[in-house]
Amino acid sequence: MSFILRKLQGGNLEVFKFGLYILFPIGWMYYFGTNLDERFSVPGFWPTAEQSHKIPLEKEEIDRELWRMRMVEAVRRERRPEIEAGQAARAGAQAETTAQQVVIGQKGNDVN
Repeated sequence: MSFILRKLQGGNLEVFKFGLYILFPIGWMYYFGTNLDERFSVPGFWPTAEQSHKIPLEKEEIDRELWRMRMVEAVRRERRPEIEAGQAARAGAQAETTAQQVVIGQKGNDVN
């Protein structure tokens, strides 16, 4: 071991370091860059052609898709007041429950 360390002095050390600096990234790329399909594949990760979106290319298809998107937005716009009312009711009920818990806590402190 000491023989190797004595040989790695001065210029030899610099050549050894340079070799490591060059070979390490090349080895890393060779190990992780080859055979990627078998090594890092997850079956069923990407959607199939039937599951993915189909981009409309013809004018009629584009018009149908725009009509569908506008209808979805109209339904959302109609339901928005109902959803906001439900959220406000839940927030009010939660505030009332919190107030009751505070009152119960204060009564418990008065007893002690």
